[in-house]
Amino acid sequence: MILRPLESASDFELTAAWLQLKENSQWLDFGGNRQAVTPALLKIMVQRQTNFIRVYTSYEDDAPLGIVALNNVDRNMRTGTLWGVAGDKSFRCRGCTQVAASHLLTVAFQELGLHSVNTWTVEHNASRRAVERLGFRFIGRQRQCHFIDGQPYDRLLFDLLASEHRELDPAGFAALRARADATGATAQLPAHAAP
Repeated sequence: MILRPLESASDFELTAAWLQLKENSQWLDFGGNRQAVTPALLKIMVQRQTNFIRVYTSYEDDAPLGIVALNNVDRNMRTGTLWGVAGDKSFRCRGCTQVAASHLLTVAFQELGLHSVNTWTVEHNASRRAVERLGFRFIGRQRQCHFIDGQPYDRLLFDLLASEHRELDPAGFAALRARADATGATAQLPAHAAP
């Protein structure tokens, strides 16, 4: 899995299109009463010091598969908030976003110097399992604060300390993906200690 900055106009248009899809935007919250992100807003977001946004690609080519990011990056308090979206749905449930998020967490802790990263998921979203496989610990519930189609849902809050992070092993990814493809199951990726 390769992480790279958003650079071209097509990067911004493609990732904004992913973020505007209801199947993605309903799970997100970018503040200011907006869930969808335009290419123009995304360009502003990547320029802010409080955001660290990357598209992830396969090793085979440079075509973006999804996006992973840290928002609310505070270099003084050494914290940030993780989120991600699988853009190319043909790679959904193969662990691609998990591997990309794991690599981004390694960058967050080792290169950005963060000490704690938090994230949240809506109570019935399947991404909760992915968050837990990344090593995040459940720390609480924000009740009925996330609305989807007019219905309130709870947000489940998680955090991860730098000392708890173990990067997922990308070496085992291809074999697990092949097995998941053959069985129709979701890949369970092994972790290894971050260097």
